[in-house]
Amino acid sequence: MPRSETTSPPFDVGTLATALSGRLVGRRIAHFDTLGSTMDEARRLAEEGEPEGLVVVVEEQTAGRGRFNRPWTSPRSENVSLSLLLRPATAQLPSVNMAATLAVCQVVEDFGVRGPTIKWPNDVRVGGLKISGILIESAMDAGRVAYAVVGIGVNVNLDPSKHPEIATIATSLLKETGRRQNRTRVLCRLLEHLDDLYARVKGGDPLKDEWAARLETLGKTVHLRWGDTVVEGYAEGVDDLGNLLLRLPDGSIFAASAGEVTLQV
Repeated sequence: MPRSETTSPPFDVGTLATALSGRLVGRRIAHFDTLGSTMDEARRLAEEGEPEGLVVVVEEQTAGRGRFNRPWTSPRSENVSLSLLLRPATAQLPSVNMAATLAVCQVVEDFGVRGPTIKWPNDVRVGGLKISGILIESAMDAGRVAYAVVGIGVNVNLDPSKHPEIATIATSLLKETGRRQNRTRVLCRLLEHLDDLYARVKGGDPLKDEWAARLETLGKTVHLRWGDTVVEGYAEGVDDLGNLLLRLPDGSIFAASAGEVTLQV
């Protein structure tokens, strides 16, 4: 397909392979022009026995999704859309989301954007606007994690104003810096940060305090919804599993699991 003057060039897989040589994350990069979903492809490869560290990256997703199957807008060759295959120990799984969101915050800062925050549990935002979303899907086998697929979308050269469905809620590196960015460099730095942070997870180094320090949700009264049930409380903190701890009006503590609820501030 011809590339427009404003569309970024494809990812340079050779450059990525050289830069990531010797690392776990990015040990193999499966690069596609078009996929329905990188999550589905990574899951397929996981079921075939692919070792952890595989990264599936695509120029265009036709059925990208976020939490609760919400659609993810990502025009061809404008953003970073990837899924990473990991095989953590069961006890390490809650820290995988912390590693992913922290890695995105770090790469956003690397490219000149100040003050990225995390909206619990896994949106990265700048000035209240979403610059990245993260989705983690795991498969269990006899009560243990068989694998986890970490989907990450980062808005790089996206112009949100051209997409009415996200124009008022999204931002990008382009919008924040006024400059188009080299997507290969963005992807490479992201994978380097992911590798460093995942190595800490594997080594038993807790990330909770660093993660909590980035959470914009803490210190606010929030509404959590699952199904027809709504809970309102003051977001006091998070526990070691990444659950949000709400102080309810009666003084009790409610621990909200990320996979079950949606949040409104």
